[in-house]
Amino acid sequence: MKKIDVVIVKPGSQKQLYGELSDFELTAIEPPFGGALLAGHLRHLGYKVVIYDAETENWNYSETAERIKEIDPLLALILASGTNPSASTMNMTGAGEIAAHLRLLSPEIKTMLFGLHPSALPEITLLDENVEFVCQGEGFYTLPNFIDALRQGTDRYSIEGLWYKDDGRVISNSMAPLLKSLDELPMPAWDLVPLEKYRAHNWHCFEDIENRQPYTVLYTSLGCPFKCSFCCINSIFGKNMIRYRSLDKVINELDILVDQYGVRNIKIMDEMFALNEKRIIQFCDLIIERGYDLNMWAYARVNTVTQKMLYKMKAAGINWLAYGFESGSKRVIDDVTKGYKLDKVREVVRMTYEAGIHICANFIFGLPEDDYDSMHETLMLMIDINAEWANIYSAMAYPGSKLYELAVEKNWALPETWQGYSQYAYESLPLPTNYLTGGQVLAFRDYAFQTYYHNPRYLHMIQKKFGIETQAHIMKMAEKKLKRRYATV
Repeated sequence: MKKIDVVIVKPGSQKQLYGELSDFELTAIEPPFGGALLAGHLRHLGYKVVIYDAETENWNYSETAERIKEIDPLLALILASGTNPSASTMNMTGAGEIAAHLRLLSPEIKTMLFGLHPSALPEITLLDENVEFVCQGEGFYTLPNFIDALRQGTDRYSIEGLWYKDDGRVISNSMAPLLKSLDELPMPAWDLVPLEKYRAHNWHCFEDIENRQPYTVLYTSLGCPFKCSFCCINSIFGKNMIRYRSLDKVINELDILVDQYGVRNIKIMDEMFALNEKRIIQFCDLIIERGYDLNMWAYARVNTVTQKMLYKMKAAGINWLAYGFESGSKRVIDDVTKGYKLDKVREVVRMTYEAGIHICANFIFGLPEDDYDSMHETLMLMIDINAEWANIYSAMAYPGSKLYELAVEKNWALPETWQGYSQYAYESLPLPTNYLTGGQVLAFRDYAFQTYYHNPRYLHMIQKKFGIETQAHIMKMAEKKLKRRYATV
């Protein structure tokens, strides 16, 4: 029997990262997109690949290491990643724990960390974690070359994108080039993961709150051309850019997800999906002509959506758009190079609602120019928009972002553990602003959450649009009070 070349591992960290929210099944259970994409690529090249999702299997860290030991692969590739940029650093806790357990249990199995965080901080990752190797970059060239080297038994690795330790010294190689065409890649290896166990976000399914499974993600592009200072998405690519996948490839994958796996709830995970009107309309037309009954959501940008685009997206089954409104303060928005005017927000909200699309509104408290007055402006904008869902974040200096570089340069207080980068964890510690401590920002964020989701106008709107059952779900959610170590007034 052919030896397994690589097991790709997704850590299970719901309780650590989401605290009390994980008990109520509010959170999504995301498929390991990066791992499935790598697995499809490696398998296409002839390597034997297994994916272990410790989260869906409910394995703890030691049990996950035991399972890896049982199949004895050449390489255990442990993912410190998720389907949004903020998920990588907070998943370092689980990734590091699994690597450490495996190193003690089976030191002969090579261990590697992969994801946005290891790409942003490869040296720190090697020095701080009990792991032998780090893949910097997207891995499509690095992994095949590294597996070949392991097969040959060498201990010298001149492989682009590979960082490793040699007698305690950190050895680095230059970053590997990016794939010129995403069409070189086969579709993600969805057959290697339990798609039926993945769960959509609660808000994604407000119209049918009891049916959130199966669920998966679909990509039509990778990367982002914009330079928002709080975002780390491009750390794995090494530059600000976007690469598109041909729509034929995308729609073929969608056909398989719908026809073979029965998936209806789908996240389009592109950071910049609603960017090119002509492409969006072509994509939506391909879905419309198939007559699928889909429930999809996607990211959109205030200054790139058009009315024509919105109506086509709704007709194709894109029922939700997630907008990064971020702040209600012009001073704060201008400081983080978000690149849009605040007076555009209300126009876009109106256009989106007229098209029949629900809004997931993203806001961030604690950006560098925030004070109590500007955060109050943001809260008032939230209440005024009255979106069907609001993601209410605190500003975090995620490794790979300009904010992280600024925090290190200015010696601002950062979380003591990677878990502290989770928005909902007990140890969560946002950035201080030029005027407030991180604890003050966190306390205001939690106050804003309670204010928004207890607002009678909001709850009435939810009941009118989605029914009493969804309203009750939200009211039960809002009862949950997060325990915070650092929140101060």
